Amino acid sequence: MSETTFTISELAREFDLTLRAIRFYEDQGLLSPSRKGLQRIYSKKDRVHLKLIARGKRLGLSLAESRDLIALYDPTSRNKRQLKAMLEAIDTSSSRLEQQLNDIQMMKDDLEEARKRCLKALQANER
Repeated sequence: MSETTFTISELAREFDLTLRAIRFYEDQGLLSPSRKGLQRIYSKKDRVHLKLIARGKRLGLSLAESRDLIALYDPTSRNKRQLKAMLEAIDTSSSRLEQQLNDIQMMKDDLEEARKRCLKALQANER
């Protein structure tokens, strides 16, 4: 029985990634395709890794965080360690986003205050 394999184009379409992005992940050691001449042949394991990278990216995880989660992947252990690490990474990402939201709100408040001052100064100049 032959193992299911994927081409770079198939994975790019499936995960809506550029070929360049997939090659970058390969350069970072996150994917390890075999070669058939110049063609890259990706395994099911590579596909799972790419899926974890794409999911991590959507969740706001850094590539280093995704790398750590991939390193913990062990299909024989029901992935308990990986799931705990994923929860921690999600909580960290959520906290980071919450801080960014607070920072954005502060910036909006500052902009609104500056706008009011400008309008007031403009009205004073028109008198």
